Amino acid sequence: MEFQDVVRKRRMHRKFTDEPVPAAAVDRITRNAVRAPSAGFSQGWAFVVLQEPGDRDRFWAASTPDDSERDMSAWLDGMRTAPVIVLALASKAAYLNRYAERDKGWADLDEARWPVPFWHVDVGMASLLMLQTAVDEGLGACFFGVAPPRVAAVRAELGIPDEFEITGVVAVGHPADGGAQGSPTRRPRKPESEVIRHGGW
Repeated sequence: MEFQDVVRKRRMHRKFTDEPVPAAAVDRITRNAVRAPSAGFSQGWAFVVLQEPGDRDRFWAASTPDDSERDMSAWLDGMRTAPVIVLALASKAAYLNRYAERDKGWADLDEARWPVPFWHVDVGMASLLMLQTAVDEGLGACFFGVAPPRVAAVRAELGIPDEFEITGVVAVGHPADGGAQGSPTRRPRKPESEVIRHGGW
């Protein structure tokens, strides 16, 4: 597929068919993720791939809000049909340690040196590569987060080391919903003239 077609066709899919995702496609999706840029080539990321039904069930049980939180039942009914779930994790320590090395010139691990948390930025870019690769494979995908009250349960259930934070999750499968059934159906895309400026604001 031409790159511009990949960009144009990328949507957030929230419902999937029961057709399995080929192992080769999953491998390509994750291999492309680690081709993302990372500050100082820190590569402070990790990816947890859940393909077995029992593993996916464990994730959904740990991550699903209870009745006192926001009602996500309609969204969950669709998302739980995804045959592949990939947790995208970020290690802040990997970045702080990398920039304390001799070639970077910082002698400490002071987080205040960072204008933004590049560990999450870089994992976000890796996640976008997964979304785009899914499109190129003829699949659909959706990036979403784990609600803060559920993070500890997900970490415990999947044995995620303390070093890593959950940046987000990518669900992958054969789309059953046509894509973009959420906010893009209710909100227009902003015109380029409103968001792109040249030479200054």
